[in-house]
Amino acid sequence: MNLRAAEPKTASPARSWDAWVQQTYTHGTVALREWVSTAQVDEPTRARISFAVEQCIAATHPDNFLATNPDALRRAVDSGGQSIQSGLQLLLADLAKGRVSNTDETAFEVGGNLATTPGKVVMRNELVELIQYAPTTPQVGQLPLLIVPPCINKYYILDLSASNSFVRFALDRGNTVFMVSWRNPDAEQASLGWDDYLSLGVLAPISAATSICGTEQVNALGFCVGGTILATALGALAAKGAHPVASLTLLTTLLDFSDVGQLGMFVDPVSVAYREAALGAGGLLSGKELAATFSFLRPRDLLWNYVANSYLKGEVPAAFDLLHWNADGTNLPGPMYAWYLRNMYLENRLRSGELVSLGEPVNLGALKMPTFIYASREDHIVPWQTAFTSTALLGGPCTFVLGASGHIAGVVNPPARHKRSFWSGPLTRARRRLDADSWLEQAGETPGSWWGVWGDWLAERRGRDVPARRKLGNNRFKPAADAPGEYVKVRI
Repeated sequence: MNLRAAEPKTASPARSWDAWVQQTYTHGTVALREWVSTAQVDEPTRARISFAVEQCIAATHPDNFLATNPDALRRAVDSGGQSIQSGLQLLLADLAKGRVSNTDETAFEVGGNLATTPGKVVMRNELVELIQYAPTTPQVGQLPLLIVPPCINKYYILDLSASNSFVRFALDRGNTVFMVSWRNPDAEQASLGWDDYLSLGVLAPISAATSICGTEQVNALGFCVGGTILATALGALAAKGAHPVASLTLLTTLLDFSDVGQLGMFVDPVSVAYREAALGAGGLLSGKELAATFSFLRPRDLLWNYVANSYLKGEVPAAFDLLHWNADGTNLPGPMYAWYLRNMYLENRLRSGELVSLGEPVNLGALKMPTFIYASREDHIVPWQTAFTSTALLGGPCTFVLGASGHIAGVVNPPARHKRSFWSGPLTRARRRLDADSWLEQAGETPGSWWGVWGDWLAERRGRDVPARRKLGNNRFKPAADAPGEYVKVRI
């Protein structure tokens, strides 16, 4: 039996180097964040400094450099340099695109394996196509559902694959569904303003849907900025005594812009004045710029992770439908964007009641229809506490539901996947005056998707059942093309 003490193991030079690099990086990040927290500046300035520092921290992570990424070095040696060659090819491809790819875009096709729900384009104007989907049930509610998605991305986030489609869920629940598909603006639309988005993107689709279904009202749903556009248009109509919407659904929507989270760092009087000077009279805000802005809100997850894996390791990003959609953005007309920045983000005129749209003062309190408001607990674009304040601004009864996860993943959560959870609770007018955190303390958590709760809520507000219309459109709004239409296929 060998009783000699084992000799102490010494770390290899490579491991010692890796440990030193990681330790140095960690100490540096701690020091930088401590410096930000103790800087003698006001809070808005501190937030901007913190944002810049976090960008530097994410960009200088050791994994972003070949010499300090042991996994990439090991892969280069094992592959005889093939991983480096593959990484360079991926880098050159992304340079040609002008952005970092975070999914295998060759795996998806709009109208092929995305946005496949059958339907027809029944109206088209300068800014939108209106899709009417084929019914999936023999009976449908008398009132149709009109969906207004965000205009800064394509509508098919709500119609991804067949098993991951909010549109199909709504159809299967016995609704006649219409979808607004925003155009990707080019030079011909570069002078469109906010009111054009209201009239062409909301009023015209409502008119078409009511004409086709023979009703005076629709149920309407707005998602993100689509919800802001929808609510503004309805407020202007209410000032004229018109109330074409029976119930309103708002998904991750801002009506109060007093706290817009990290996006507030990009908005101040100087930056808004610059945008107005550059784009207020015409021009386009590139969708690539918008996409880059949102990526910088989560730089490690949406940017540098793919730099390391693709360019240093030579890995083709995995196919992921949500990330494909995220990269498929749209431009915005300069006048619309500049007006939106000043009146909403900078001056918060929609909440104050000082906003004028379509020639009318917009009073959210005049919207008396029942409203279903959904927010996501980890949303970094629409803080859920700010979304909650909408319940006190609207004049009708409100239902508020808080889902787990973020701005997109929280919304796109089919019941069949049994993922995540949501919080709900009574919301009397007295409780609508509570702050959001107090409401959450009293709310109950339910496992799974919030879609079912919304579907039940809408079923009570869609009117009596009538035979589903097998023929889409009518004599005035004749089908012009199959869904998903043409506007959604135009890429930046």
